[in-house]
Amino acid sequence: MPHILVVDDEAPIRETLKEILEYEQFEVTLADNGDRAWHLIQKNDYDVILCDVKMPGIDGMELLEKVQAYKPETPMVMISGHGNVEMAIDSTKKGAYDFITKPPDLNRLLITLRNAIDRNNLVSETKVLKRKVAKTFDIIGETPAIAKIKDTIDKVAPTEARVLITGENGTGKELVARWVHERSTRAAMPLIEVNCASIPTELIESELFGHEKGSFTSAIKQRIGKFEQAHGGTLFLDEIGDMSMAAQAKVLRAIQEGKITRVGGDKEIKVNVRVVAATNKNLDEEIEKGNFRMDLYHRLSVILIHVPTLNERTEDIPLIADKFLAEICNENSMTLKKFTPDGYRALQEVNWSGNIRELRNVIERLVILCDDNITGDNVYMYSNPAQRGADPFGVVDDYKTLQEFRDWAEKVFIERKLVQNSWNVAKTAIEIDIQRSHLYNKIEKYSLKRR
Repeated sequence: MPHILVVDDEAPIRETLKEILEYEQFEVTLADNGDRAWHLIQKNDYDVILCDVKMPGIDGMELLEKVQAYKPETPMVMISGHGNVEMAIDSTKKGAYDFITKPPDLNRLLITLRNAIDRNNLVSETKVLKRKVAKTFDIIGETPAIAKIKDTIDKVAPTEARVLITGENGTGKELVARWVHERSTRAAMPLIEVNCASIPTELIESELFGHEKGSFTSAIKQRIGKFEQAHGGTLFLDEIGDMSMAAQAKVLRAIQEGKITRVGGDKEIKVNVRVVAATNKNLDEEIEKGNFRMDLYHRLSVILIHVPTLNERTEDIPLIADKFLAEICNENSMTLKKFTPDGYRALQEVNWSGNIRELRNVIERLVILCDDNITGDNVYMYSNPAQRGADPFGVVDDYKTLQEFRDWAEKVFIERKLVQNSWNVAKTAIEIDIQRSHLYNKIEKYSLKRR
């Protein structure tokens, strides 16, 4: 329900507006002067502020200037019984959404309020989308390997050279492809992505080249393929090592001749597409096994870019972690948290088998479950310690005596079980086979608190 703040020093007008707006399904808060309104604005968020111009103390124009400086995204609609053209122009120059004279025309007032709310929603959605787009195209890191990738992209992006990106799952191959496109002369045209591993073999040709109506049983209408959709832009073939040999032959022809034929069709269609491909497989080995065409490999690999694993560039982990931490806190409207020095060290000691993707998931888990300062113990607890090989907790060297290590392990174990059971102490005591009173003593001993 939209929340409206009505600011007017005349009680009858305030109450009348409140009655009308509540009837129209708005939530309404009243303020009888500018000082009271400013106090409320600092504490609350409103969808629209409906404000009288002439008031004792802080008048409407002063309040407008304060709101524009403090919460510029909040639309203000000014109302006045002494309105004139000059006042209307002045208020809009200062940032007012609209100016309405008293007594207000109710239909116009309601339309203005709804339009202001719609605009505010669009502005908020646009900011969210911009944040998502902006973070999508960030390559974070200062290690030599990342610096080399950025330098290579800067050199190759403005050309028409095809690029083959290699690297393990989760290393950021898609990100490199996006950088190549965004820095190319084709940036204004579409970037079309195809995950070759997720499309069944029998459908990959239809996905890439399209099909004509009736070309097979389920082809009830004509379909435009990814090559045509990417005309003038970039086609990103992700996990190309999983593409069938038949589809590979057609992709090779499309690259060589700049032409495609839809499934079930006989008309050749010209396409102008830059192909960027990626794979987590060793294509040299796949060629030896007969699973990948050597001629296609040479066509795709004009420029080779290898993306290192996260374990190969641990120096970048604090930078990446801070980036993800800020994004996740912002997305969840949470106060910005931070890692302690031993928290960073713990992140660098993890074996990141899932690379960047796994790191982001772990940081999201830490943001949700931890306090404002994320420590090394938090990282060890929530980053799948069982996957770290011979030293499953990665902290043995941090403890001098067996008892100290036992205490740490017991604390981590109990806290984890409590979290899994939503802090149901009775259920947790039964599960870990100790008396409830004993568990309460352990909670007190280790100062465990529900997040």
